[in-house]
Amino acid sequence: MEVTKVKETKIVLTKPFSLEGESDLEPSYRAPNLLRRLLSLLKNVRPGSDLTHFQLPPVFNFPKSQLQCYGESVYCTSSYLLSKVNSGQSPLDRFTSVVAWSISTTRPTSFGVAPYNPTLGETHHVSKGNLNVLLEQVSLNPPVSALHATDEKENIEMIWCQQPVPKFRGTSIEAQVHGKRLLMLLNHGETYEMNSPHLSIRILPVPGIDWVGNVNIRCLETGLVAELSYRSSHSFLGFGGNRKLIKGKILDSSLFKVLYEVDGHWDKTVKVKDTNSGEVRVIYDAKEVISGLKTPIIKDAERVWPTESALVWSELSQAIMSKDWETAREAKQGVEERQKKMLRERAMKGETWIPKNFRVSYSKDRWEWDCSPTHKWVPAAPIIAQ
Repeated sequence: MEVTKVKETKIVLTKPFSLEGESDLEPSYRAPNLLRRLLSLLKNVRPGSDLTHFQLPPVFNFPKSQLQCYGESVYCTSSYLLSKVNSGQSPLDRFTSVVAWSISTTRPTSFGVAPYNPTLGETHHVSKGNLNVLLEQVSLNPPVSALHATDEKENIEMIWCQQPVPKFRGTSIEAQVHGKRLLMLLNHGETYEMNSPHLSIRILPVPGIDWVGNVNIRCLETGLVAELSYRSSHSFLGFGGNRKLIKGKILDSSLFKVLYEVDGHWDKTVKVKDTNSGEVRVIYDAKEVISGLKTPIIKDAERVWPTESALVWSELSQAIMSKDWETAREAKQGVEERQKKMLRERAMKGETWIPKNFRVSYSKDRWEWDCSPTHKWVPAAPIIAQ
């Protein structure tokens, strides 16, 4: 009896970032002397330079695409906060739960390493329970990533359109995340609009990484607004101080009245204080939501798209985790060369890139991109988040 061998699809998935100390994306796979190498890499870069298209050697990558990082902040959770959001009895209950959910998308990351820049048309498609999440790299110059996620059981939809803009500041790198995130509770007829904090990577005097900046959350229908500030307390020359702080308020914009004061740490707990009664309660506990996260699994390899992040970058990811830096360099160069070839061929034919899963437009008045999904519901994915 003749047996036909089918070439196995090579798909590499890695454990998501959890609270510090729990991720397998730790220094174990890195090359030695990372800080020294980073300083050498940036020695000829002028302060203020845009690093969007700065090509990093594989030693400065962790084994994930930026699309996977965006996706994991939505589907990798220990508890399903979106169900709690949907079950809130009042608009204020639901809004407070949305604030907690927004905080849950803030995840720990590692100093000195960055995800891969997604290729044009790259996708990432994962399901967690009834939540189906689909991302696509809809533009390369500038780099714009779109996300569409739906839960038909809860009747929830979210749409993100984001453009990271990293800039070198001399002793640090600040990665601003332009664009907006929409969360829609269709049963309640409510749409929540929010933005993302920025990522600050300190190189000197003390290496470190923090989420910083202001996040505004607004419910268009109820007029409820949250103003959150991600910050660090004062330190001496970068030593000491208290990082990962969140402070802010929830207010009724129609009455110009502050309803809750928000205070805490995004990697620990966040509390709200009722300005009328003085009652304090915890609305977010990071240990309950982003600890003990497991690596997604492949349910049906044959249904994985050729554009899937975990497939596009599989050879590079495997080489990085094996510390095989020569193979990693060749694998990354291979992906980049294939993309350049595709772009050259399209340019020669006069073809314009059209995303498969989103309609994309740019508003010159608002200086922002808009990404609209082409389908109402995201289908179940062949990759499953545990």
